[in-house]
Amino acid sequence: MIERARTQSAVPSVEITGMGIVCSIGHDLATFTQALRQSQSGIQRLALKTMPALAVDIGAEITGFDFAQRLNELTSIPESLASRALQLGRRAPFTIQTSIISALQAWSQANLSTGAIAPERLGLIIAGHNTTQNYQYSLTDSFRQHPEYLSPRHALQFMDTNQLGVLSEMLNIRGEGFLAGAASASGNVGVIQGARLIQNGVVDVCLVVGVVADLSPIEIQSFHTIGAMGGKHFRSQPTKACRPFDALHEGFIYGQASACVVLESATHAERRNAASLGRFLGGAIKLHATATTEPNVTGEIEAMQAALKASGLDSAQIDYLNTHGSSSPLGDRTEIEAIKAVFNQNFSKLWLNSTKSFTGHCLFSAGVVELVSCIVQMRKGFLHANLNLEQPIDLSARFCPATSINENIQTAMSNSFGFGGINTSIVLQSVN
Repeated sequence: MIERARTQSAVPSVEITGMGIVCSIGHDLATFTQALRQSQSGIQRLALKTMPALAVDIGAEITGFDFAQRLNELTSIPESLASRALQLGRRAPFTIQTSIISALQAWSQANLSTGAIAPERLGLIIAGHNTTQNYQYSLTDSFRQHPEYLSPRHALQFMDTNQLGVLSEMLNIRGEGFLAGAASASGNVGVIQGARLIQNGVVDVCLVVGVVADLSPIEIQSFHTIGAMGGKHFRSQPTKACRPFDALHEGFIYGQASACVVLESATHAERRNAASLGRFLGGAIKLHATATTEPNVTGEIEAMQAALKASGLDSAQIDYLNTHGSSSPLGDRTEIEAIKAVFNQNFSKLWLNSTKSFTGHCLFSAGVVELVSCIVQMRKGFLHANLNLEQPIDLSARFCPATSINENIQTAMSNSFGFGGINTSIVLQSVN
């Protein structure tokens, strides 16, 4: 095990004791892991019934999701909790239902139903914002015809705070809670803030839930209009559309996912004999002072350097980096330049891949999805493929190959960058 440069007493250690996910390549952790190992892409033609003819209609949707069925499969949670979840979720919007399932998966894995923690010592962070666009869009036609039939619950359901209300009621969370909105960096921001709550002694356990970005046709078209979305030349081969760091990359491919991680102080986890899945060593958030969508190499460098400093490690001690890797030409080139600057002579030894080549860009939840991916790979002893990487834009980079490989990874970094100049990076450690 790699020794950290600072003493463990300096900042309380934060363990990851539970994880859950619902995404295009799996509605639970086991199927998600299998898809990563077997190089199964979740990207296809969009099937949303509310979609008009769009210039880009490729994405990684959550398909075949049945809320009641998924809830019934969670046999390890108490019957009273399952009943409460069904009551809160059966008529809720899709984004709430997926959050309930991913949160319950993580809650169950962390074995939090034993009642060993006071509700006031539980925290909740919702990573994401503007999450109900497609839900509201789907009501537009019926509202125009019969506004009086609008559901009385709409006043609650159109607000993102509904996620906080539903999940806190379901799990009896009475500690600190809030929304962390940071565009595509929301997931990492939520994880960093959750770790800070624990390190500052505000809570002992914090659930961080990355929320599905359920975009309406308006948002999808707007991303296309500014040139951010790819897939224009791969409509007949949708699984080839997401190409991080490949010369034929065109832009990001929309993905859907809800993912949850349970963060817990090491002392609290030890006290209740909770198994750690991995360790959060540190993270950082850095702005590069812009209102544009363009990435910034200096901001990305500063985020990675600050995350390393927070973790107590140096760049030579990082084995693997799960890149932001959005398949955007400018974004990919900027990130490679930044990674080279941070890792310097160690750059060619650093394994690189992008989970987005499987899941598409899950926007608000991307950071949590990719944290789960990192922990899965470290625990299972493999690195997943870089799908569609046929002509790498940098031949000196150590990209993972076209299929998964067995590899013993002890430390990982994961990057997420968002519109509005938001640069984030986190550092994780294996506990195997």
